[in-house]
Amino acid sequence: MQAEEAARKIPSAFIHRRFHSFLGIWLVLFLIEHLLTNSEAALFFGADGEGFITMVNFIHSLPYLPVVEVALLLIPFSLHIVWGIKYLFTMKQNAYGKDPSHPHLPENRRNHAYTWQRITSWLLVIFVILHVGQMRFLKYPETVRLGDEDYFLVKVSEDAGLPTVAARLGIDTYTSPLIKAERRNFEMEKKARISTAEARDAIVSLFTGQESLEKSSVIRQELEQKERFIEQLESFSLKHQEVVLMSKNIGTAFLMNVRDTFKSPLMLILYSFFVLAAVFHASNGIWSFAVTWGLCLSVRGQRIVEKISFAFMALLAFLGLIAIWGTYLINLKY
Repeated sequence: MQAEEAARKIPSAFIHRRFHSFLGIWLVLFLIEHLLTNSEAALFFGADGEGFITMVNFIHSLPYLPVVEVALLLIPFSLHIVWGIKYLFTMKQNAYGKDPSHPHLPENRRNHAYTWQRITSWLLVIFVILHVGQMRFLKYPETVRLGDEDYFLVKVSEDAGLPTVAARLGIDTYTSPLIKAERRNFEMEKKARISTAEARDAIVSLFTGQESLEKSSVIRQELEQKERFIEQLESFSLKHQEVVLMSKNIGTAFLMNVRDTFKSPLMLILYSFFVLAAVFHASNGIWSFAVTWGLCLSVRGQRIVEKISFAFMALLAFLGLIAIWGTYLINLKY
């Protein structure tokens, strides 16, 4: 009886493999959305990244976005990475090597795919951490409120085409001297408006016998809001040829961040490796998912899925590379 129950029990490794594979497919869907959105910063030349801006604005208009990011991205990514690292330390690559105690079959392309799936795993762990650190923390737009509207601030380096691009997108540019001028003008405006408000309140009180502080309160709130705005501008540590850009929506702010990132030859190269590693890992993962879940058991079925995954890899690589090489160099240089 115990032997029969043990035979019926599904091994935990079986469940973990399939759950890891399922999470991988979920992350493939995110990768498709991510590369589609980013490619719109470069495709449709002359559109100034309107598609990218629209998509980013839509994403950031979603209710409970932080909860969505944690539940649908952070947790799946973390679980997939943790299980993936476990498999990395137990893998035995079978495509390269001369050690007779570890057989390898280099003529089998699936062996190469298996090995490179593990190699790209290591690369992606590093790249994903660096990418999230850069775009989610170091370069994430800051929000400032002026009047009844929110504006978004980002720091970028100056270049010859920045003024024309900023003008077309309705972006205000603040240099270090201009921020200092804003501070001086604000201090003078602050003294003048407070003095005027106090004098008006005194006159009202003299003739009516009542204090009229409502207008003064509004003026003080406006001045406090303006001061917080200037303090945020001053909080950016601007080096030589760096400026702060202020846009009316977060999509435009992110677009300028992407443009600024891809001005750097080093970033172009690093992100190209990142994208190629990600699209290979995702595309080969589709084949692994189909086999793991029994969607293609025959040799013929596996070859069909392999061809589909290759075509999918080519499409994703195009979308990713055009976003990297086309955003600044082609679409938004001037």
